[in-house]
Amino acid sequence: MKNMPKQHSEDAWDNRELGATEAFIRKASSKRKKALDKKLGLQTISIRLQQTLIDDLKELSSEDGLLYQPYIRHVLTQHVRNEKRKREKHLRAV
Repeated sequence: MKNMPKQHSEDAWDNRELGATEAFIRKASSKRKKALDKKLGLQTISIRLQQTLIDDLKELSSEDGLLYQPYIRHVLTQHVRNEKRKREKHLRAV
C-alpha cells in the first residue's frame, strides 16, 4: 500500500475520490434485490405520509448523505429501540 499512488489508495476510496460516481453503479437484478432483502430481513411496506413530512425527511437525509428511505428506516429503528428501553426501564422500576 505504501507504494500505491494516491489515486488508488484506500483513502481515495474512503473520501470518495474513487468509486462515488454513477460509472461505478449497476442496477441489481430483481432476483438479487429479493435475495438481499431476505438476507437483511427487509420487507417492503406501503405507508401514506404527509408530503411536507416526506419533504422534511428528504432534506434531513440529504444533509446526512443518505437516501430518504434508508434514513426513514434508521429513524424508525432508533425510535423503536429508545421506546423499548424506556418501557423496559419502566417495568423494572415497577
